[in-house]
Amino acid sequence: MKRFIVAGGSSGIGFELVKLLSINNKVIVLARNEREISKLNNVSFINVDFADNNNNLPIIDEPIDGLIYAPGTINLKPFKSFKFEEINADMQINFFGAVKFIQAYLPQLQKSNSGSIVFFSTVAVQTGMSFHSSIAAAKGAIEGLTRSLAAELAPKIKVNCIAPSLTNTPLAEKLISNEIRLKTAEERHPLKRIATAYEIAKSAAWLLDEDNTWMTGQIIKIDGGISTIR
Repeated sequence: MKRFIVAGGSSGIGFELVKLLSINNKVIVLARNEREISKLNNVSFINVDFADNNNNLPIIDEPIDGLIYAPGTINLKPFKSFKFEEINADMQINFFGAVKFIQAYLPQLQKSNSGSIVFFSTVAVQTGMSFHSSIAAAKGAIEGLTRSLAAELAPKIKVNCIAPSLTNTPLAEKLISNEIRLKTAEERHPLKRIATAYEIAKSAAWLLDEDNTWMTGQIIKIDGGISTIR
């Protein structure tokens, strides 16, 4: 039985990934809210708020086979309207929290014979989109971290990142809050729908699978074709 730590695994893509991993593995979830986590087998919950840089992460001594950082934000508006504090908050949750998380548990990951790290970005990093300046900047830092860590930690540890387009999660609720908004979002994608959290989580689970031995340093765009098809 392998061991995974999922940061932000109590809702959305993170929770779907926890459900998949917990079938045959031990999973530790670090998140602000427990929600449905208590109903899952092989899963333990520890309260951690990655928006708070002063939080001390819990000590975990056992060997770990995978680290997954899933917290995120969707803060969209014109660049001129952003306050510095808002951009800093996006960086804290999306990037600085990830750095702190990986630094805290990298020694435990290095004890694994097949360790993996999975991050989450956004299609808006490599495809310029209006009003995405703050989140694209923060996730752009994640993509740079992915490649750098992949080089530094190879060959023992694989590091990859998934860059989805709009996904049906609680975080995106306000963007698809009515039928008109949802239809508009769907029409923007060549496949004429948005992703489910399960679809993105399934891809992350594949990256963590021990049979996936030859992929590292990749930014994998799972975006319904929006970044490559017109």
